[in-house]
Amino acid sequence: MGEQGAVGEHPPITSFVHHRARLTAGQQSAWERWWSVRGHEVPELLAGREPFDPPAWFGRTAPLVLEIGSGMGEATAQLAAEAPGTDHIAVEVFEPGLAQLLMRIAEAGLSNITVLRGDAVALLETCVAPGSLDGIRIFFPDPWPKRKHRKRRLVQPDVVALAASRLRIGGTLHMATDWADYAVQMRTVCDEEPSLEGGEIPRPDWRPLTKFEQRASSEGRSVHDLLYKRRAVGPSGSHST
Repeated sequence: MGEQGAVGEHPPITSFVHHRARLTAGQQSAWERWWSVRGHEVPELLAGREPFDPPAWFGRTAPLVLEIGSGMGEATAQLAAEAPGTDHIAVEVFEPGLAQLLMRIAEAGLSNITVLRGDAVALLETCVAPGSLDGIRIFFPDPWPKRKHRKRRLVQPDVVALAASRLRIGGTLHMATDWADYAVQMRTVCDEEPSLEGGEIPRPDWRPLTKFEQRASSEGRSVHDLLYKRRAVGPSGSHST
């Protein structure tokens, strides 16, 4: 469910396929009522037609977490509800998922989530200031299981380097996947990024158990959590904490 536009000068390789999908009646109602209040289009932000301004969106300055690929918003809404002092930006391309998250926001009366539709990597590259995020979450990105498609996976060296640069010192990159070989790729890529330290961790109790994860477990796939922190890197490449 994560998304990517490759960083650099070459034509982008995206990690998502943008399918139009029909909204349920409830999702359509939520979209019509709440999108203009809670939603922002990434292309508008990239073009400068709308400012990327979380303090204005939330009416305060608070720790800020960005989620790449929020899916149906089940975990996103619960984590935001449990951390009212933290502001959450959920970036997704799947309209029914965004609409479902808008429904969850309204039902729970949450004021610390805003939703964005579009390419999260382009957003990070163009709009998000270095060192401005307290956390980035990538939960269950599209695994692209066929070997010939693995170049489409979100977690690649250039994307991880970009994500790390947008974290404050001590900020976290938390990833989860139910594909063992993708977990290996995530760990390899992040271990090679000099500004990050961390690794695979036991599943944290505070991460919500979603229907998606329950299905993965029922199908025999183990879930892997990986947690990395940004550390200071000196001019010679040495690390300081």
